[in-house]
Amino acid sequence: MSDQPLVTPLNPTTLTPEKRSAPAVLVNPKTVYLALFAVVVVGVLSGFLLSKTSSPASTTNSSVAAGDVATGKNEVGSTDTKTFRDTATGTLEAGGSNGKGTHKLIRPGGVSQTVYLVSSIVDLDEYVGKKVEVWGETLKAKEVGWLMDVGRLKILE
Repeated sequence: MSDQPLVTPLNPTTLTPEKRSAPAVLVNPKTVYLALFAVVVVGVLSGFLLSKTSSPASTTNSSVAAGDVATGKNEVGSTDTKTFRDTATGTLEAGGSNGKGTHKLIRPGGVSQTVYLVSSIVDLDEYVGKKVEVWGETLKAKEVGWLMDVGRLKILE
């Protein structure tokens, strides 16, 4: 074995940090702005393309499956009675009130009994002028007494 120790004492006067300088990288500001602009353009284009290729089912009520749709001669819409538990009967007319609802259900008792309707499941335009019963979910509204999202419709007359 050797007579030299494995660890030698350090002399603090001989220790000086090595000064290393990183190579200076000069970046043109125009290059930085051009790169940022390219990233933004690619992001906008990819978002646009993804929005065009996504399935439209995700924008409507996706809880309605094909097996949950009423397909009777006089009945259309969802059979989901937990979501669409409120009902009303009357004559369906086009037009809402102050931007609330696309249609209205005229019921006996005057204007205070009118139900304003929207629907993402049933095409209400097909049933204008008919006496119907609707099932839906009551929505909050300040300008009208009753606003309902219709999930199911049955033609009475």
